[in-house]
Amino acid sequence: MGSTDRITSDDVLAWIQLAAQVFRENREYLTKLDSAIGDADHGINMDRGFQAVLAKLPTLPTDDVGAFLKGVGMTLISTVGGASGPLYGSFFLQLAGPTTGKAEVDVAEFATALDAGIARVQGLGKAEPGDKTMLEALLPAQAALHAAVDEGASPGDALRAAADAAEEGMRGTIPLVARKGRASYLGDRSAGHQDPGATSSHLLLKAAADAWSRA
Repeated sequence: MGSTDRITSDDVLAWIQLAAQVFRENREYLTKLDSAIGDADHGINMDRGFQAVLAKLPTLPTDDVGAFLKGVGMTLISTVGGASGPLYGSFFLQLAGPTTGKAEVDVAEFATALDAGIARVQGLGKAEPGDKTMLEALLPAQAALHAAVDEGASPGDALRAAADAAEEGMRGTIPLVARKGRASYLGDRSAGHQDPGATSSHLLLKAAADAWSRA
């Protein structure tokens, strides 16, 4: 990062570029997870969406974190299929709200933006903890991020803590029975499979940690 304690549009750009690479590399993995309990298209959809975002990046503002994030969200909504498009697109649109008009934000401001994004995901999906959704990764990440902020962590370290918590939550979805989405149709047969949405949420946060931990 250009600074140890500020998140700039360039930092967000680095995050999104790395996320696009990660979703391309994990396309088949996510699709395999989704084939067990969903429509077998999650990896394809996430890859398509973030490749579309990559193509859009040259047109996005470089001096406004929120406007940049809004562009990401709008692109995801218009290009990602299935349930993931509205959820991830709205997540980024909500991240944009508290950061609009700011050339850079601190990690506490980013945590506030993340709160808004997660609240929107929860509102749209009507999911609760234990329903075996992306919230199993996002909610522990949210708590870990705030704890790290309270301890004065840098953005890279704070997002690392969030990503680690998301990974633990992701793995915790394996024994759960799905109560929302396509996977819920399987009932007890959904147990024993890792949730693809929680997995992509972890990958997204890990990309931020990796991007923001670089000098």
